[in-house]
Amino acid sequence: MTHRPRLFVAAIVATTVLGGCATGPRNPISFFVTSANPGKGADLGGLAGADQQCKTLAASVGAGQRDWHAYLSTTAANGQPAVNARDRIGKGPWKNAKGEVVATSVEDLHSVNNKLGKQTSLTEKGGVVNGRGDTPNMHDILTGSTPEGRASTAANDTTCRNWTSSDQGSAIVGHLDRTGTNPDPVANASWNSSHGTPGCSMPALAKVGGAGLLYCFAAD
Repeated sequence: MTHRPRLFVAAIVATTVLGGCATGPRNPISFFVTSANPGKGADLGGLAGADQQCKTLAASVGAGQRDWHAYLSTTAANGQPAVNARDRIGKGPWKNAKGEVVATSVEDLHSVNNKLGKQTSLTEKGGVVNGRGDTPNMHDILTGSTPEGRASTAANDTTCRNWTSSDQGSAIVGHLDRTGTNPDPVANASWNSSHGTPGCSMPALAKVGGAGLLYCFAAD
């Protein structure tokens, strides 16, 4: 009889500890590249749809409790102001699925010091995305952004109609593996602003080395 209270207390403590573990963060990831496109090319359902894609994939690896945002810019349209990708992603730092810090701040992310590249810009599952030289090449990542992470002021479409078109239009993409081709290999090696696409459908994106993938950042 004298041992029962102690056993009871121990059981309560164990339950509390285990319960706390179950409800706490299960995955420290705060940056990833989407492993798949939702299925409609650059028509992501606007920024809200793109953010949901990030959250859905994050949730699949136990990180859905974070405030996930897609690294996408939009241009001014229909009375709405432009949105800069760099303003949507929080303050950092950000870690990939292996716990490696890819950037410490927004400024670091948009500097030559960031650690983004084929071996560090991993999917939510920790996978490496195909780059130049792989089959198929999938290194084009949708951003709609300038190298500084801002919305483009060019007259042509740079965001596939603000991420609502799966047909006509174009979008600025970056090269995940930071490799480029002529005539300007330096510019084409940009992780977030390499070139425009010839269209917004999956076949058009694939034609130049893309699969409609996104960069996702935890903004909290």
